[in-house]
Amino acid sequence: MDKPIKLPIYKIKINADDADESGVSYVALVDSPAIERTWMAYNKHLRFQADAERRIITGALMIADLPIYRRSESMGEFYVVFDKQEIEKIVQKFFRHSNTGNVNMMHSSEAKVNGVYMFESFIVDSSRGIKSPDGLNGITEGSWIGSYKVDNEEVWNNFIKTNEFTGFSVEGLFDMDLQSKTIEQEIVDIIEEIAQM
Repeated sequence: MDKPIKLPIYKIKINADDADESGVSYVALVDSPAIERTWMAYNKHLRFQADAERRIITGALMIADLPIYRRSESMGEFYVVFDKQEIEKIVQKFFRHSNTGNVNMMHSSEAKVNGVYMFESFIVDSSRGIKSPDGLNGITEGSWIGSYKVDNEEVWNNFIKTNEFTGFSVEGLFDMDLQSKTIEQEIVDIIEEIAQM
């Protein structure tokens, strides 16, 4: 049996300076969240889920220290991780820039949504007594949870009620710091060091 290849892990960072464009600018309603957590939706059998009568969807936007798989042509396969300190900076900048109404569907700039807006948000922080809701078990300390009001009839009826969309996905500009390397990368680094001697 082949050993699994260790993928590099990059820590996501932003510049907290408001002149810099890094940070979360939009939240997308998606069918398969990268964080692999669906929002809470209400039905007869589940006490916590989207509140159908009030049209509220609540879920994790970022989970602290969760490796999220990514693949690109330029970088290949890798993971990204948001730590709790960076999440706090990201959330504060998100609110400073008044991005609570910036919502789209499936990360499409052509599918911006009106009538869906964040009205509640918190970072899980036990030192401040802020815990994850009962319906979102296993959310780590430092994770970002948000609630959106869905006044848009089409979005509610065609995408939320039908479970076509099941969660949130953040989008924006981020910097990445390499946290761990594959064995192959470590070998290349050693060869390059030796070649420079």
